[in-house]
Amino acid sequence: MAAVATLLCGSAVAGQQRFRRRAAPSFNASGAHVSYAAHLVRRGQLRPALFPAPSFGDLSLPAPTSGRLLRTPASASSSDSAGQANPDGFLQRNPALVTGFFFFMWYFLNVIFNILNKKIFDYFPYPYFVSVTHLSVGVLYCLISWSTGLLKRAPINSTILKLLLPVAVCHAIGHVTSTVSFAAVSVSFAHTIKALEPFFNAAASQFILGQQVPFTLWLSLAPVVIGVSIASLTELSFNWTGFINAMISNISFTYRSIYSKKAMTDMDSTNLYAYISIIALIVCIPPAIIIEGPQLVQHGFKDAIAKVGLTKLVSNIFLAGLFYHLYNQVATNTLQRVAPLTHAVGNVLKRVFVIGFSIIVFGNRITTQTGIGTCIAISGVALYSVIKAKIEEEKKQTKSA
Repeated sequence: MAAVATLLCGSAVAGQQRFRRRAAPSFNASGAHVSYAAHLVRRGQLRPALFPAPSFGDLSLPAPTSGRLLRTPASASSSDSAGQANPDGFLQRNPALVTGFFFFMWYFLNVIFNILNKKIFDYFPYPYFVSVTHLSVGVLYCLISWSTGLLKRAPINSTILKLLLPVAVCHAIGHVTSTVSFAAVSVSFAHTIKALEPFFNAAASQFILGQQVPFTLWLSLAPVVIGVSIASLTELSFNWTGFINAMISNISFTYRSIYSKKAMTDMDSTNLYAYISIIALIVCIPPAIIIEGPQLVQHGFKDAIAKVGLTKLVSNIFLAGLFYHLYNQVATNTLQRVAPLTHAVGNVLKRVFVIGFSIIVFGNRITTQTGIGTCIAISGVALYSVIKAKIEEEKKQTKSA
């Protein structure tokens, strides 16, 4: 785990250095849910990680002033033959392998988080408190990274804080309601409902931001809505608590996307996510104490400890929070390495992996109609993501021309 932490912090620094060698580099910031719900930074602004959000403005960084050049393979070979160390040579020569590793870790961490998180609710059904622990572990991770020098802390002022506050509040609401949904219904069904997030993003772009959404995008969202509707009608684990909270989560992440447009800063994605996690944690603590505090004090902790023991309870909650933070951070680092279209497709495949593995691990019984609806919804998300990414690329090419 320490090696993963070092790699993530190192990749953030390396990513910044890599982008500084290019003209006008950009970053992308998503939910969620994270999903939070995780959240990526693109072009210096925050965006939901799970689905494409309304397009943001641009923030160009200055071109490098030094005349430092990358060594060619020939010079690297001659240097190596002379006995000089070249620790980054293998990574530079195999970028596809490194990118593949990031995709693998993104999927792996996400699947493990969803499975472990769902198992916790079997003996500790307190989603508000669990949401707080997710963010607490992430904040602890960031504080340790700052204090040990793994990550250089970026300074923050009142102006940036005001910009990040509404983003963090929406992130907090979206994360809590997502967790409540996962506790109430099956993981596969919760992810199927959350597939509607692109629909809310498109609606916000059209009717709140006043940005014209192409007809092809609206058309691609039709199978998403139809698929979720079909899956909901015959879902065996369906209940209104899970469904409504998943929908609130979609709306919250949509508003997070809207407020993110104003969060323009040259701060790197890792520090931005750290500050958002800190603010979101402060927002989540009061409702957790009010809603679940009395039950936890009276019997919540005692019942859980009686079922699985104190060690397993604490370790599982801690690991769930750690995996939550790491998979969001890996998603950020992955996006920085690939084109938006590649990331969009990879994001859809990640959702398929989570749904598939959750069905296998938990042995969830699903009806044929629910399975068909889920497939239709995921296919619609894939179509939407591809079309959205292509439209964004066309806009960039038009501006550059």
